[in-house]
Amino acid sequence: MRKLTIAAALLASAAFGSTAQAAITVYTTQEAFLAATTAAGTDAFENLSITTPTESPITRTAGSYGYTATTSNLSPDGSTGFYGAGSTADRWLSTNYALDTVTFGSFTGSVSALGGLFFTSNIAGAYAPGAVTLTATDSLGATVTQTIIASTTSSFLGFVSNGSMSNVTLASIQPAGSSIWPTANNLTLARAAAAPAVPEPATWAMMLVGFGMIGATARYRRRTTKIAYA
Repeated sequence: MRKLTIAAALLASAAFGSTAQAAITVYTTQEAFLAATTAAGTDAFENLSITTPTESPITRTAGSYGYTATTSNLSPDGSTGFYGAGSTADRWLSTNYALDTVTFGSFTGSVSALGGLFFTSNIAGAYAPGAVTLTATDSLGATVTQTIIASTTSSFLGFVSNGSMSNVTLASIQPAGSSIWPTANNLTLARAAAAPAVPEPATWAMMLVGFGMIGATARYRRRTTKIAYA
């Protein structure tokens, strides 16, 4: 019986251990993102100027977390920085130059998750339909890229790492013949919720087969032993 217990424990340990790899999980709804995280804090950008550009980089807070936002500064005239899009009632973070990207990084407070509303705006800072791409990288070397094709002001995307978050970059995909600007609202930082690793269905199947084989072997040995001593 002791052999059966030890073997089963080793098999279970190997299966659970296989899930402890670098990974970033993507969430497309705020509800699912918040359910997978804890201690979330949000930056709604309500103190951004919507009349003058803001120089890059900027240092911001989201709840108890700190972070920086940096533009790629691709403007041919040398202008840099951010633009406060939206309205006085609901301000958004956007770039001053359409081709610039926004990188969120330099997180403080053990950030392992980042989410928010990501979409596009026009030259006046009003919402304009378009596509955005986000790329998330964590401290374990995992990278994932997601594109929102037909973004709206309620398009949510979130990333949760089993390490710590290194940076997330936001870019707009330029349509032919016009320009759109990458835009973010309600940026949320959090920590991944502690949860036990759950094997995938295929792993569970292998575990069950293994347990069955171990149990059958143990019963066969006991039966052989009884016959030998009869």
